[in-house]
Amino acid sequence: MEMSHLLYILLVGAVSGWLAGKIRQGYGFGLFGNMAVGILGAFVGEWLFRQLGISIGGGTFNRIVTSVVGALVMLFLIGLIKSRR
Repeated sequence: MEMSHLLYILLVGAVSGWLAGKIRQGYGFGLFGNMAVGILGAFVGEWLFRQLGISIGGGTFNRIVTSVVGALVMLFLIGLIKSRR
């Protein structure tokens, strides 16, 4: 993976985490926590869409949508884990 691609994923993931935190209010972890979840969600979203055979095309907007879905999945799973404590 090229460094520019990795930086692009990190930036898109940070924006996506922020958006996911806004969508799932009350389930977020603050600005920086949601950004970290979004960065992980960017990888999760790309993996999940690839596994499901879903392709929404290229471009920054579509990558943000994919990353937001991944971040929402991450926030959901983290919420499940936290609720069981």
